[in-house]
Amino acid sequence: MTRLSVNINKIATLRNARGGNMPDVLKAAMDCESFGAEGITVHPRPDERHIRYSDVREIRPRITTEFNIEGNPGGSFIALVCEVRPDQVTLVPDKRNAITSNAGWNTVTNRGFLTRVCDTFRAKGIRTSIFVEPDPVMVRGAAACGADRVELYTAAYAERFPLDPAEAVAPYVAAAEEARACGLGLNAGHDLNLENLSWFIRNIPWTDEVSIGHAIICDALYMGLKDTIAAYLEQIRIF
Repeated sequence: MTRLSVNINKIATLRNARGGNMPDVLKAAMDCESFGAEGITVHPRPDERHIRYSDVREIRPRITTEFNIEGNPGGSFIALVCEVRPDQVTLVPDKRNAITSNAGWNTVTNRGFLTRVCDTFRAKGIRTSIFVEPDPVMVRGAAACGADRVELYTAAYAERFPLDPAEAVAPYVAAAEEARACGLGLNAGHDLNLENLSWFIRNIPWTDEVSIGHAIICDALYMGLKDTIAAYLEQIRIF
């Protein structure tokens, strides 16, 4: 069954906009768990404009579900992950000034670097997922780097879904089938929401995990966090 990992970065963004500790990011992570989330995702960036390194250290010992840290594996990020030892690390090639993640890795041209990073995290017993476009070549490249999983970047799927759901999901099915053939686990994330989530899972039911943040926090403004998480779990489990 596909697991729902809630990305809490937007909660940290709201806190940082005002200063202080409102909303409380640690409490939000624990509440998401109590409301049924099966994982917590954080994406600390070097400028700490939302999740801070201190948040990561505080959250790790307080949650009991899967903890996933996303980010570009620079020196400070690698050191943090090795210190905290999450259940999973997701390697994302986001640039320092990127508003949000906007591309997957080229796992062919970056094979040497990604292999070294995967080796580092494997030595610490941390599952490694590489963020990729829905391209079988990039999926095979991730397997060659020693990754345990890939996370399919679903922005293009979300953009095309309202026009033609079948066409939108087709390249993702091909990439997901390649991942399965390579023995890789499969995650997905970016712009998944209540409208497009169930179709994705219906077509790729072997998806291990979806990581969703922005849409969940937006929906929670109207529905409340508890009911929103329940609604997303229902969309995942409808099939």
